[in-house]
Amino acid sequence: MGRTSKVVTSGLLILALAAVTVPTGMHLAPALLPKDPAAVAITPAAQLPPATLSDLTGISTLPGNAPLPDSTALTASLDNVLSADGVGQFSASVTDAVTGTSLYSRDGGDPRIPASNLKLLTAAASLKSLGGTTRMTTSVMRGATPNSLVLRAGGDAMLSTGASEPSAVMGHAGLATLAKDTAGALAHDGASGPVTLSIDDTLFTGPALNPKWAEGDVAAGEIAPIYPMALYAGRTGPSVKTGPRPEDSAVAVTEAFATALEAAGVSTTGQIVRAKAPDGTALASVSSATVAEQVQYFLVESDNYVAEVLARLVGAKEQHDASNAGATKAIKEVLTGLGLPMEGIVMADNCGLAVGNLISARQLVQTVDLMLKASGTDVGQGLVGLPIAGLSGTLGARFSEGAGLDAAGLVRAKTGTLNEVSTLSGYVINAQGRVLAFSIMGNGLSAGPASATPILDTAATILAKS
Repeated sequence: MGRTSKVVTSGLLILALAAVTVPTGMHLAPALLPKDPAAVAITPAAQLPPATLSDLTGISTLPGNAPLPDSTALTASLDNVLSADGVGQFSASVTDAVTGTSLYSRDGGDPRIPASNLKLLTAAASLKSLGGTTRMTTSVMRGATPNSLVLRAGGDAMLSTGASEPSAVMGHAGLATLAKDTAGALAHDGASGPVTLSIDDTLFTGPALNPKWAEGDVAAGEIAPIYPMALYAGRTGPSVKTGPRPEDSAVAVTEAFATALEAAGVSTTGQIVRAKAPDGTALASVSSATVAEQVQYFLVESDNYVAEVLARLVGAKEQHDASNAGATKAIKEVLTGLGLPMEGIVMADNCGLAVGNLISARQLVQTVDLMLKASGTDVGQGLVGLPIAGLSGTLGARFSEGAGLDAAGLVRAKTGTLNEVSTLSGYVINAQGRVLAFSIMGNGLSAGPASATPILDTAATILAKS
C-alpha cells in the first residue's frame, strides 16, 4: 500500500474513531478539540445505547478471519526497539483481542511500576462495583439545632461553584444551584437566617493523605488529601492543572457553599465545624455526573484525585473501610471476581502515583482485554476514556508527525508517567483490521520519562502497521 493510501485509510479511521469514541463536542481534528475537556458536553451514560466492541473500535464487523500479524517478524521489530541501550528496562505484552493469542512478550509476566496505567484497574472495578449510571449526591441536611445546616458529602469530587451544568462532567453539580434550592426550601418553611454550617464528610475514613505519595508530588499538585467532596477534582479552579491544591477540599467546598448561600439571600454566621448530619430528608441536593463519565474523565485526563475518590467509594460499596487500604483491597476483590489474576500485583494506591505499585504488562493487557470483551456492559464503558493517538487527552500531542502518523487515530491507550517510569497500555487497530491489546512498560529511566516516549510510540506504531 502506498503512502497516500495509508494516510487516507488512517484519516478515515480517525474520523470513525472520533465519531464513535470521543464525547459529544470533541470531533474530528486535533485543532478543533477543546483545550479543557471538563467543559465538553457529554451525553449522560444512562441515555447512551450499550457500546459494542465494534462501536468502540470503529470496525463494523470483527475481523476474526483476518490474518494475525507474523509473530516472528513482530518479535524482531519490537525487540529491536525495546532493547534500546542506556535508556531503561522495557517489558511488553501483546495479544490478539478476538482470539486471545499471545503475539509478543518481553518479560511480560514480570511485575513493574505501572504509573498511571494502574488507573485501568480502578476504572474497571469502579464501573463494575458502583455501576456506570450511578451518581453521587451532595446534600444539605437540617442540623441538630434550629437554623443550623449540615453539608453532607456523597463522593462528588467534581463540584463547581456555579450553577449545575447538566451537559458537563466537571461541574455537573454546582453549589450555586444547591444554595438557591436551599434558600427556597428555607423560605418555604418560614425559616429566617442567619444559619450556621457544618460539614459531614464521614463517608471516608483513614488518612486523607497517602504516606506512599512523595512529598514533592504533593507539593507540585499531583495529588492532595482525599475527601468525599471537592471542587474541580481537588483543585482551585476548572482550568487549573498544576500547582498547589486545597489541603482540605471538604472545607473548601463548604466555604464556597457559604458564599453561594449569601448570594442566594441566606446569611451565615459562626465557624464552620465538622458534625455528623442527623437522619432525615435532605433540604436540598445536587447530583454528579455518572460514574462512567467520571471514569472516562480520569482516564483521558489521567486525574489522580477523581480516581482515588471513586476507589474509596468502591471500598465502601464492597463493605470495606472507605480508606486507601479498604479501597485497594476492594479493587482487587472486584477484579478477582471478574476473572483477572491478581497474583504479584501490589497496590499502594489507586491512581498509580505511588512508586510502590507493581503489576506486569501481561496483567495490564488482561485488564484491557476484559474491557474489550465487556462491551455492552458497565465495565466496557471504560474504553471510551482511553486517549486516542494524535487526537485526545494525554495522547493528543503524540503520534502527530513522522512515522507516528501511521498510528494516529489507531491507538487508544492509557499513558503513565513518573520520574523514572513511562508506560502505555491499551489497544490498536492494525493494518489488517485486527484489534491488538498491548502494554509497554519502561522502568529505571535514569534520563527521565521523556527518554522513553519515542520508544513507546515507535513500538505502538509497529503494532499499528503489523
